[in-house]
Amino acid sequence: EDKPKKRTKPKASLLDEQEDSDDEDGEGGKLSKKRRKMTSRMSVAELKTLVKRPDVVEVWDTTASDPALLVYLKAYRNTVTVPKHWSSKRKYMAGKRGVEKPPFKLPDFIEATGIAKIRQAIMEKQADMSFKQRSRERVHPKMGKLDIDYQVLHDAFFKYASKPKLTRHNDLYYEGKEYETKMLTKRPGQLSAALKEALGMEEGAPPPWLINMQRYGPPPAYPNLKIPGLNAPIPQGAEYGYHPGGWGKPPVDEFGNPLYGDWKADQAPTPSAPEDITLWGEVDDFEEEDDEEEADGDRADGAATPMLGTATPLVGTGSATPVVGGGVHSISGVSSITSGMDTPGSGSRSKKGGIASVS
Repeated sequence: EDKPKKRTKPKASLLDEQEDSDDEDGEGGKLSKKRRKMTSRMSVAELKTLVKRPDVVEVWDTTASDPALLVYLKAYRNTVTVPKHWSSKRKYMAGKRGVEKPPFKLPDFIEATGIAKIRQAIMEKQADMSFKQRSRERVHPKMGKLDIDYQVLHDAFFKYASKPKLTRHNDLYYEGKEYETKMLTKRPGQLSAALKEALGMEEGAPPPWLINMQRYGPPPAYPNLKIPGLNAPIPQGAEYGYHPGGWGKPPVDEFGNPLYGDWKADQAPTPSAPEDITLWGEVDDFEEEDDEEEADGDRADGAATPMLGTATPLVGTGSATPVVGGGVHSISGVSSITSGMDTPGSGSRSKKGGIASVS
C-alpha cells in the first residue's frame, strides 16, 4: 500500500512558491532561475575594476539589475546617499530609548529679554491662588501680564538673534551622530591641551611618536606636514638627544643631508629686508621749488641792476650814460637800459628779463 503523502507546509508567499518550483526544475538537470541569476552576477572585485569610483561600491551593489549604473549614480556629484539604517534589523532610533531627553532651553537672545523670569514669577503667583481665584481668573483673565518693552524685543530678534545650526547638503542624521567628535576643527600636527594632558606631555616636550617618525618617516597621508624634530626646527630651549625631554636626532643620509626636509635652513634666521617707508602715491611739492627758483631769479636781477650815480652802458655802443638829476638819460634823449636789467625809479618793473622805462 502506498503511504499517504505528508501535508506540505503552506507557502508564505508567491515568491517562495516560485523559488521552490525553480528548485524542483533544477533537480531534473536543468538550472533553476535562482541559480542562473547567481551565476550571472558579477563579484564585488569585478565591479570595482569596471567603475571610476570603486570607493563607493558596497557589497549589495552587485545584486542590482544594472550595477554599473547604480555605482555611477552613487558617485554622481551632489547625490544624496540612502540612510545607513535601511538594512538594519533594529528599529530606527531604538538605541535612544533609555536616554534621558534634556529639557528645552530658550535661545540666548530670547533669554536676554528676561521673559523667563517674568513667566516664572507669574506661575509662582498662580500657584498661591485659591480655587475660587483661579476660576475667577479663568472667566475674567487679566491682559498685559507679559508686557516687555518693544525696543528690547526688537533688538532681541533683529539685532542679537543668531541663526540656528543647519545641516549641509547630504548631511543626514544617524543614530549616535551627536556623540561623535567633530573633526572639522582639528588640524594634523596641532596638539590640543586636552591631548597633551592625556599623553602626559610636559611643556616643551616632544610627542611620544617622534622617535618612530624619525625612524620610519612622516605619515604617508601627510607627506608635506611640518613636524618639529623631523623636517622642521624644534622649539626654542629644546635640545636634541635621547634623554628625558630630548627631541631625538633628525634623520640624515650617508652624506649628512636631511632625509625629509632641510630643517637646518628652516632654523637659520632669515635676514630682514630694510623697510621702505615711502608712501605710495605721495605728491611732490613743486610749489616750493618754483618759489625758490623765483627768489633766486630776483636775487640775480637785483645784483645786475645799476644803482643811481653809476654808469650804464648803452646797447650796441661803448659810451657811458651820464647821471642827470634824479634819472638816467642817454645822450640821444631816449632812456634805455640793457636787456635783462631793471632800472630803479617810479617806472614799471618786470620780474624776469623785462625792459622798464623811467618815467
